[in-house]
Order: sequence, then structure tokens, then C-alpha cells
Amino acid sequence: MSKRAKETVSKLRELMDKNGLDAYIIPSSDNHQSEYVGEFFKARAYVSGFTGDAGTVVITKDEAGLWTDGRFFLQANLQLKDSGIKLFKMGNPGVPTILEYLEDEIPGNGKLGFDGRLIAMQEGEEFVQGLASKNVKVEYDCDLVDKVWENRPKLANEPVFLLEEKYSGESTASKLCRVRNVMQEEGANYHVMATLDDIAWLLNIRGNDVMYSPLILCYAVVSMEKVYLFIEESRLDTKVKETLSKDGVVLRPYNDIYEYVKSFKTEDTVLMDPDRINYALYKDIPINTKKIKKENPTVLFKAIKNHVELANIEKAHVKDGVAFTKFMHWLKTNVGKIKITEMSACEKLEEFRKMQDNYLWQSFDPICAFKEHAAMMHYTSTPETDVELKEGSFLLTDTGGNYFEGSTDITRTTALGEVSEELKHHFTTVARSMMNLARAKFLYGCKGYNLDILAREPMWNIETDFKCGTGHGVGYLLNIHEAPTGFRWYIVPSKHETHQFEEGMVITDEPGIYIDGSHGIRTENELIVRKGVENEFGQFMYFDTVTYAPIDLDAIDPEDLNRDEKLYLNNYHKLVYKKISPYLTDEERDWLKIYTREV
Repeated sequence: MSKRAKETVSKLRELMDKNGLDAYIIPSSDNHQSEYVGEFFKARAYVSGFTGDAGTVVITKDEAGLWTDGRFFLQANLQLKDSGIKLFKMGNPGVPTILEYLEDEIPGNGKLGFDGRLIAMQEGEEFVQGLASKNVKVEYDCDLVDKVWENRPKLANEPVFLLEEKYSGESTASKLCRVRNVMQEEGANYHVMATLDDIAWLLNIRGNDVMYSPLILCYAVVSMEKVYLFIEESRLDTKVKETLSKDGVVLRPYNDIYEYVKSFKTEDTVLMDPDRINYALYKDIPINTKKIKKENPTVLFKAIKNHVELANIEKAHVKDGVAFTKFMHWLKTNVGKIKITEMSACEKLEEFRKMQDNYLWQSFDPICAFKEHAAMMHYTSTPETDVELKEGSFLLTDTGGNYFEGSTDITRTTALGEVSEELKHHFTTVARSMMNLARAKFLYGCKGYNLDILAREPMWNIETDFKCGTGHGVGYLLNIHEAPTGFRWYIVPSKHETHQFEEGMVITDEPGIYIDGSHGIRTENELIVRKGVENEFGQFMYFDTVTYAPIDLDAIDPEDLNRDEKLYLNNYHKLVYKKISPYLTDEERDWLKIYTREV
């Protein structure tokens, strides 16, 4: 891989030289700023050999660098070895941002290049403005990777399917009415949308174009009368076409969006999200057309789940809890007796999920990490790294499923045989952190950074931390990571997670401890935001846990738990048994009784 990376960077430098470029940027995204992308769009991974979900490569005439965040430092160190690509650890002291680096590296009157379809409008504008003092020209119509990518995968072209109202809880007509009300308030007669989850939610359609997320490659322009959906028509059957037509949806070829927006007139006003529309699309809108740059209204609309969605989400988590509980029983029963590896364990868990009704596919890249591999937060086992599971340490599984009733995200760390007191202490600390946040009561108006300390306090008390957020929003059969709310002790503007908690939001609670070269522990439940008591002090809110699976009591040290933590854990395990036991065999049910016992 390192040899190919060197050769690819060398070829790109030759093309840069022909195009007069001093620097070239290769991000991780697709044309829609998606978190997970299809194989066609994995340009950064192809060029660098780094396969993590987040990262950006910058190539100059003399150097190549990869910027990624703390979740991927260990993985990037391994995968970039001997590639000639330098790792820039984002957020660490003394590490420049990409813009700061470019300001130093590009000479005056130089030229920066990138494929503007892969760069968000806001980010593109920041490059232009940040480099203006050096009179640097930005070339955004510049897809160099396509010229060096041998046997590039084809663009996804999967069939589109409808999400019925018994799952979505709201008609497309109703959703369009809400969006148009916002457009009217803002004085816009057009709304340009490029993010796949926003369009899928709005039109109640799903597909399989993006790895794991059930989304469709398309663009949309909403007017006051019509919706222009830019998608390859051959992917829609008669039923889908007829249903969309009833809501005023007009079909156009996928790539025609770029020509279409050039037709906007001076008197038109376009609503667009600067973080959710690509730079090339933005630049194609006539300069004299008025532009309102605000967050897509669908971002908040879809984050607040309706009562139908919430009822369905609970059903999805029961199914997922059954699958995981069966897996945990199988793992505990068979480790040390039969050969089990990270990859075979992962396959077994997927097998149990496939037994559940309305299961589609995994909701994100599954993590099954044994021992020191679990210290890499986003480790993915491969045939080269796959190891056999042995007693005496932990297996961390961070996995999820897409069901018609919703998407799930659950992490459990399972003790294999007897584990050391240090491992138990760390495991119990993580459990305490998760429970402390889940038990929170707070006033309406609080945001994730107001509450994050509840999860971090047990960690910080033993002078450790985890280099990521504590939780993220979860979409309804959409993106597993969903804006605009999350848990983090500091603000990261690009994460879009600082909105106050609203009733009906679904968010994860997933603190962890990661010890390089030794072990990693994470326990993750999903929470629903609920309204509590309203009195003279205001509207109180609380979290309702919706994940149902045992927290491994073999790794809990009861001496580390206080009275309230024991009470919460015992009540949670009673709930798990109640929800899950009816769907188990007698043997599994007896086993679950033991693993949900009171401590």
C-alpha cells in the first residue's frame, strides 16, 4: 500500500505541474458532503492508503500530509508507514490547520486546486478568503485523482424504495409544507439541497448508494410549486415515480443540477446551507442571484422524531438487543472452546441481526476489536490484522443495524474469561461515566457541552480522557451520525452539534477508555430526549434509554459503584430482561437472568 501511495502521489505531482498547481487537496467526502461514501468516492483512501472515515490529504510540490482527528491517530500511524505522507494530528498543540499550512506552503501568486464537488461551499470560501492576501488563485474544477485512479469503481446506481408513512410518521406533502413555510419566512423562492439524508427524509425515499447509510445519490431544488429531483430515472420503478409525482416531484438527470442552477435569475432568492452544498454547485449559481445562507430547515426537522418514529425506534432496539444478547451468550459460551477471531465474531453478530424481521444491512462499518486493537477507536479488522480471541482480555464491538423501524448504534465491551483488576476498574469507570450522563435531569435550553462533564468526570478523576465526543445524534434510517446535537466538552464548529436538546431527539451516550498497546473499552446506549416536570424553575428534561443489552457484569467491580449507580444499573438490567427475554431460547433466557442479576 505504501508503494502505491508513493507512486500515486508522484503521478499527481506531475499533473499538478502541468496544471500549474502549488497544492492540491483530496478530502474524504462525495459530491454531497456525506460522512460515509460509496466506493467511487474513496479518493483519499486510494491516494494515501489510510482507510479511516475522516481525513484530508494535501499534496504540495515537496510534501504530502494527511490531516485526521484523534479517533484515527493510531490507525493513521500504521497505514501511512513508509508512504511518504506525513500525519498531521488535528487539534494537537503546534499542529497547523490545513488553511494555516497552505498559507505557509503556497507562494504568492500561486495556485491551489481541488475538485469543488467534494468541498463544502463554506470550506471553499474559507480557502479563497484565507489565501487572498497572497493573491493565491483557487482552481475548483480540478479532478486530478480520476486521471490516476486505475480501475475506479463505477458510480452507485441502486434501486430507490419508498419509506411508508407507517415508518416515517409524516407524509411528504406535510414535510414539503413545513419546508416551504421556512422558505416563505426567509423570502426565498428556491431551496437548493445536496445532502442525501435531507432529501431522503423530505421525500420519504431510501436506497443503497452510500456505504451503510440507506441513501440515494441525488440533488433537489424545492420551489413553491415543484420539487426538481436530480437522479437517474432508470433507478425508480413505476410505483416510486407515481408516488413522487403526486407531490409535485419532477425528475431530471443527476448531473443536470449544475446547469439548472445557472438558470436562476436576478430576481430569484435561493436558500442554501453553506455547510451542505458543494463549492462547485455554489459557484454555478449566478453571482447576481440573491442567496440566503442558512442551515437546511430539514436538519432540525428530521432530528426531532415524531411519535411514530419513536415507537418504531424502540421496536428496532428490541430486535437489535435480541441479536446482541444472542451473540454475547454465544461468545461467552464458546470462547476458548472453538476458534473465534475478530472477523468471525463480527460475522456471527451480523448473522444474529439477519434473523430479525425488517433488517436491511449494517448501519456503519462494524468494529470488532480484541485487546490492544480496541485502543484504536475506529479499528476495522482485516485478514492481515485478524486475531484469535483468547481469554483474559476484552472484545469491543461497536456495531449497528438498519431496520425499517430505524437505525441502531450499540457498543459493548465483553470480558473473555477472567480479566485483571485494572481492566475491571477501567470497565467500571466507563460504565459509571455512561450511567452518569444517562441519569441527567436538566433544564430546557441545555446543550451537549453543558452536560458532557457528567460523563467525563469519572474519567478525569483517574486522570484519563477519550479524544472524541461522548455522543452524537442518530438518524431514522438515515445517517447514523446526525446533526445538530451531540455531547462534547469543547465546541468543534464543523461537527454541527451545538443545538439545544429538543424533545424527541435521539442521541448516543458512549464514553470510553483507550490504552495504547493494551486495551480499549466503550459502553454505548442510545437515549431519547424527553420532557419532564415543568414548574416555576422552568421546563425540566431527561433522557430515556432505548438500547437493551447486558452490560457485562463479569467486568464490573461493585465496590467502585455508589448506591445510585448500583440502583440505575440494576433497574436497567431489569428492563433489558423484560424487553429481551421473550425472544430467547430457554438456555439463553437462563443465561440472561444471570447477566442481568442485581449487584
